[in-house]
Amino acid sequence: MNLRVVGAGLGRTGTASLKQALEQLLGGRCYHMLEVMENPEHDVFWLAAARGEAADVAGFLAGYRAAVDWPACAFWHELAAANPEAVVLLSTRESPQRWWASMEATIVPTVKSRASSPDASLVRHGEMVSELFARTFSPRWDEPVAAMAAYERHNEDVRSSADPGRLLEWRPGGGWEPICDALGLPVPDAPFPHENTTADFHARVAADH
Repeated sequence: MNLRVVGAGLGRTGTASLKQALEQLLGGRCYHMLEVMENPEHDVFWLAAARGEAADVAGFLAGYRAAVDWPACAFWHELAAANPEAVVLLSTRESPQRWWASMEATIVPTVKSRASSPDASLVRHGEMVSELFARTFSPRWDEPVAAMAAYERHNEDVRSSADPGRLLEWRPGGGWEPICDALGLPVPDAPFPHENTTADFHARVAADH
């Protein structure tokens, strides 16, 4: 089963909402960091992939219909090449500052706090995410200026190197229409999902401890 959507957008760009929306549209699973949280053994694979060791990312995602968010977005080039008919979906925020504000309130402190967790699986997950970010995004991923610069570099790389005929840019609030148009699917008669707000994120993190 090939991916219909390769998500190139970074985390905190509406990816949890996209996950739910794409699962509804495509009738199959969409890979997201939430999948890693539910399957801790996936941390081992993604750490190997981040280190550039032999890892078949496209094969690992066989059985999924879409992939958004980290860690898959760090390998969007490989996934787009392996799934030549897929839409490349670049989700962004209104500005780098808005994106960083969301990162700083959610992912950054959570990853750092997991280093001291009594739960070995959470420690391993935090180590995977930290190394993934350092190797594929920015070594200074937890510093605002460096992280915002890396965010802009990533988005420009997608815009400049993705096939324009496959590329769809989308922001939270964009709704169903652009995604359905790109996929050639009818617009559902239901509100677009709104998932993983900052409050939702912290509630989920609290439940993991």
